[in-house]
Amino acid sequence: MQKHITLVTALIVLLISSCNTPNETNTIDKDPIGHKVDSVLKLMTLAEKVGQLNQYNGFWDITGPVPKDDDSQLKYEHIKTGMVGSMLNVTSVEKVKEAQRLCVENSRLKIPMIFGYDVIHGYQTMMPIPLAEAASWDLALMTKSAGVAAREAAAAGVNWTFAPMVDISRDARWGRVMEGAGEDPYYGALVAKARVTGFQGDLNSASTVAACAKHFAGYGFAEAGRDYNSADFSRSTLYNTILPPFKAAAEEGVATFMNSFNDVNGTPATGNAFLQRDILKGKWDYKGFVVSDWASIMELKVHAIAKDDKEAAEIALNAGSDMDMEGRCYVNHLEALVKEGKVKEDKIDDAVKRILRLKFMLGLFDDPYKYCNTTIEKAEIGKAENLNTALEAARKSIVLLKNENNLLPLSKEDKIALIGPLATDKDSPLGSWRAKAITGSAVSVLEGMQQIGNNENIAYAKGCVLSPETPTFKYEVKINADDKTGFEEAIQLAKSVEKVVMVLGENCFQSGEGRSRSELQLPGVQLDLLKKVYAVNPNIVLVLMNGRPLALPWEAEHIPAIVEAWHLGSMSGTAIAEVLYGLENPSGKLPMSFPYNVGQMPLYYNLKSTGRPTANEFDAGMVFYSHYSDVSNTALFPFGHGLSYTTFNYGKPTLSKTSYKKGEMVKVDLTISNTGSVAGDEVAQLYLRDLVSRATRPVKELKGFQKVHLEPGESKTISFELTDQELGYYNAKGEFVVETGAFEIMIGTSSAEIQTISFEL
Repeated sequence: MQKHITLVTALIVLLISSCNTPNETNTIDKDPIGHKVDSVLKLMTLAEKVGQLNQYNGFWDITGPVPKDDDSQLKYEHIKTGMVGSMLNVTSVEKVKEAQRLCVENSRLKIPMIFGYDVIHGYQTMMPIPLAEAASWDLALMTKSAGVAAREAAAAGVNWTFAPMVDISRDARWGRVMEGAGEDPYYGALVAKARVTGFQGDLNSASTVAACAKHFAGYGFAEAGRDYNSADFSRSTLYNTILPPFKAAAEEGVATFMNSFNDVNGTPATGNAFLQRDILKGKWDYKGFVVSDWASIMELKVHAIAKDDKEAAEIALNAGSDMDMEGRCYVNHLEALVKEGKVKEDKIDDAVKRILRLKFMLGLFDDPYKYCNTTIEKAEIGKAENLNTALEAARKSIVLLKNENNLLPLSKEDKIALIGPLATDKDSPLGSWRAKAITGSAVSVLEGMQQIGNNENIAYAKGCVLSPETPTFKYEVKINADDKTGFEEAIQLAKSVEKVVMVLGENCFQSGEGRSRSELQLPGVQLDLLKKVYAVNPNIVLVLMNGRPLALPWEAEHIPAIVEAWHLGSMSGTAIAEVLYGLENPSGKLPMSFPYNVGQMPLYYNLKSTGRPTANEFDAGMVFYSHYSDVSNTALFPFGHGLSYTTFNYGKPTLSKTSYKKGEMVKVDLTISNTGSVAGDEVAQLYLRDLVSRATRPVKELKGFQKVHLEPGESKTISFELTDQELGYYNAKGEFVVETGAFEIMIGTSSAEIQTISFEL
């Protein structure tokens, strides 16, 4: 094999040396990869260029016999002739190596392929789903866990992940909220950077993978929270809420972008030149490439802006979409479109150069089998160190929503009834988008409690069945809506104990892509079970497993202790048990607001003040203001909320002065004290409001946070620094502006519990 690589490398060296004058030497030194890319491009025919823009899904057992059906045979021949730039869903060293061999041993120029896969929150070792991990507010931990996912994926031959998803969403009905960082653009931007860094590290290493910021842009604003739906938002929302995490990812050097299924300003994102050419590759000067989502170029026909695949290819390529994922529009039509003058070859050249650049950065030209080491594959995937990181992430992602009368933590002496269909579930904790996780491999809550508590004091009853059938990726999960045959056993067990732990929530396949919900309460008969158990023993700890915010009005009013445990991954049950028994003090904070009911959707803390503001600004008898007649405007559990087994006291924030000039640093100090009896971590949050501005602005915006560890009785003074970057915003033209005038700084334990101090700019 080495002779083939030597041949193409020799051609590159020869071409560089023959095509550059001595005056160009310094330029070559500044961008050696760029010149290698140019040299390869000069060797390529138009057909070979188009081939680099073509991505195929894995379509047969590549280690088996040659496929015989016409479609698979076509793909097979395309790989051999250099007409495929990338493949997805080909995993394991054996299969990746064979696919790469088919390409580099047979194609004329032997340009290696990139292998992509959806490594969202782990490869085999599952971390908490991204929304859960965002609840940790621990950016270093997110980088660490993404690094574990990258190492396992790279060990299996994968060198490109379709993550992180950095879509901001305010609507819990949308199933893909589980895949993002929540509702806030400032926090979402920091999470995007952390995860990109974790996945990519040094891209030339064989233990990291190229990342992909998705979905560009506005996918999280799908109307009615219905996946793949249209999205309609203002330029102000685009620039200030949707784009910041993408811009942050681009600045962090994310290798690729993936465009979204929705339209923006009436044009589908895949064919949207404003997004891809004007903003991404224009204003942001982005050097990576853009891949379509699955067949989204072909779907331009369904959007009815293209009459056929050929016109779809024309629109998408001209708009800046560089690679066609399993759509075949480019490979079938781009050559003809160039010959007809509808697509300029220099635009194809630009796309090809972006793709080749990544292949050089990954080191694939030097060694196309760089990620194909079976020894590393066996040693890395699922190793103990990775599980330890999964446990650490799971611990820090748990949010204590309520703890009335200090019902938690449990004592090992407590006689406990463990009830609920998710208490023994070893699969749902793995979450949606679980890559190569082994089905049923998670630690269950029962197992975790048995490991940590006194097994003799723990009794279990299922209570009800959540899903009567084993879910699959292809089909919707069926939820038990009427079978209550397990109720009586659970009720009798609850009568006989001091405390009840009920583990309820969603099957993991109720969230994720294509899994929107029109209701947000506990699904099926679970709330009925909870009420029946409460009637005989109100000392209930409700442990929630879910992939989105839920509507819990009855639960919040009646149940004394509520723990948000999400889908926490491989070590879920151990982490939950550690928190329940007090071995771990919960420190998570919500990255999305929890509603009273689904009618509040979309719901978010950083709303704008209307001309007729919320009720607390009017007399009680006022009717004509922005409100509901049957529920509060506010969240049941707001953004940033999360309790601890200890208590924290916030001192009064102070500023060095009350008036600043543009460009000056605004510094605010305050002291936080642990006034309880156990050590704990507190996430202090800083919010900002521009009191008068040319454009309507949110009533508060997160602009800083610090996670502080405090021993009992300990106090620490922390400082926040605000620059013009935090004080400004984007106007409707996409221009960043910083206005003079009055500002309020709000600091506290959540978006709803804050102290305020003012200054003038």
